[in-house]
Amino acid sequence: MYAIVDIETTGGYASNNAITEVAIVLHDGNRELKRYETLVNPGMLIPRYVQALTGINDDMVSDAPYFNEIADVIHEWLSGAIFVAHNVNFDYSFIHSQLKDCGFHLDSRKLCTVRLSRKVFRTPASTTFTGRAFTPSSSYS
Repeated sequence: MYAIVDIETTGGYASNNAITEVAIVLHDGNRELKRYETLVNPGMLIPRYVQALTGINDDMVSDAPYFNEIADVIHEWLSGAIFVAHNVNFDYSFIHSQLKDCGFHLDSRKLCTVRLSRKVFRTPASTTFTGRAFTPSSSYS
């Protein structure tokens, strides 16, 4: 089972920031089984630069659930699944930290789509594809 995860946060480090949005798609390797997505009230102000980057502002999350209100669902969905994300250690660190704060333990195998894409497309060690644009007619050897 794969849990494909994407989050938005108030900043770059789990220790000083919080999740503002979480999306999880459970996939069995052949098809999508179910999907969960919600805005999350981070319990702190979202910095302006993060608002510009994510499009998520304080008004949007004011009535959203706090992470502790959805932690049981997140834990249930992620337990036993391979945690898949683009730059997986970022997403995993936030989810792991916030679940731990709520009394849950998460110890998932991880699959990073950044690393996977570098192997597939043989790109330099960067989180962005610069230098060569990928098009359906592009040829990579």
